[in-house]
Amino acid sequence: MDPKTAKETRCFKVSRVFPTDVNNHETLFGGKLMSYIDDIASISVSKLCRAAAVTASTDSVDFLQPIRPTDSVSLESFITWTGTSSMEVFVKVIREDLRSGDRKIAATAFLTFVALDENNRPTTVPQIVPETEEEKKLHETAELRAEMRKHRRDESKKFADYLLTKYPWE
Repeated sequence: MDPKTAKETRCFKVSRVFPTDVNNHETLFGGKLMSYIDDIASISVSKLCRAAAVTASTDSVDFLQPIRPTDSVSLESFITWTGTSSMEVFVKVIREDLRSGDRKIAATAFLTFVALDENNRPTTVPQIVPETEEEKKLHETAELRAEMRKHRRDESKKFADYLLTKYPWE
């Protein structure tokens, strides 16, 4: 399987913020942005593996700046690292004030997807080759994020053993 460059997985999405997209603070509803993030990340994943894939985790979504109805929201995603069947995707969110042209990083996110074969079993994916300084920095730091992700998942599994499945009304 030939490696692919991060550039080959890069995707972009630009949207206007409408009144129905905001919460009671007059900022973009976080769930709406998270939906945009998962959507664009899944397209980057498909560009890499050309197979079915599922979101294994949303490792982080850091909301850094509010996004207002006077802004546009631009998302950029690309694959930063691959394992055997897993892929880490970085999503950068930029808000642009449409009146002044001022741009700020509004959010960043890391997600992990797993490629699946026709039997819904994990399948191998091409390795990713970073080229730009941004891609290289994210690629270099990916192993640490993968270790933290594995540790967090192990802890979540242990914690789940203590959670009840009984409904409160039962």
